[in-house]
Amino acid sequence: GDEVSVKNGFARNFLLPKGKALIANNQNRARFEAERDALEKRNAEARDAATTSGSGLEGQTFVLIRQSGATGQLYGSVNARDIVEAAGNAGHTIKREQVRLNAPIKTLGLHEVGIRLHAEVRVDISINVARSEEEAERQAAGEDIIETLQAETHAAATEQASEMAEAAAEL
Repeated sequence: GDEVSVKNGFARNFLLPKGKALIANNQNRARFEAERDALEKRNAEARDAATTSGSGLEGQTFVLIRQSGATGQLYGSVNARDIVEAAGNAGHTIKREQVRLNAPIKTLGLHEVGIRLHAEVRVDISINVARSEEEAERQAAGEDIIETLQAETHAAATEQASEMAEAAAEL
């Protein structure tokens, strides 16, 4: 319902063809005022539907099993499409455009992701990226898998170094 000034190209190429705006003249102002109640009612219904579906989705944790290196770096990445698929498998319907992921997830661990169901409704979910179901359960319990992986790697390297030192001493 606001009247704003935009650049001609933006109006001509995007706003007007997609029906997101009207040219501000007396005829279009009268038309908009006549349709305002229907638009507000439709927006309220969409917001209520988003709030209802969001209440079931808020705080959910989805487990994604991926391969990774010894440092916790994934060989691939987790993107919005993977999150939509995981939510769909759990019975939630969201679209890829609704997932607010600034950058693909490239490490193991728990990651918070925002889901924008409506302009006024946003929920947060948790994505648990692990190498196995067992690791996912350990991460959910609060263990830092990447730190554990690094400690195991360090312990193995220390053990190997001591074995090499013993072998060298025997020679």
